[in-house]
Amino acid sequence: MASIFTKIINGDIPCYKVAETEDYLAFLDINPNAKGHTLCIPKKEVDKLFDLDEVTYHGLMEFSRQVAIAIEKAIPCKRVGLTVIGLEVPHAHVHLIPLNSMEDARFMSKTQLDPKAFEMIASKIASFL
Repeated sequence: MASIFTKIINGDIPCYKVAETEDYLAFLDINPNAKGHTLCIPKKEVDKLFDLDEVTYHGLMEFSRQVAIAIEKAIPCKRVGLTVIGLEVPHAHVHLIPLNSMEDARFMSKTQLDPKAFEMIASKIASFL
């Protein structure tokens, strides 16, 4: 059965897209730790990050780097943190989280945004790519 991320890739579930290439997709996390929290995924469905083939793994890291640079330009923050947890969705993914404190990286408190805010944030980040 396809993961929720594969359904997003296929267009079966909508997302707030930030960037897309032939092999990768970046979109806003709908349950963000902070404004601008973005997920980067390979379009190839593989459960664990370190099970990706070397080319896809390195490609995901470079894609994530480009998105992180755009996030840092678009969202006021001290830095963009990167984390890989991946227990909720069986599809390799990278979290890029704008950080102003360590609390932003803890996955304990979430930021509430309305659809208009998500659209504005995705568009602003995308404008720097």
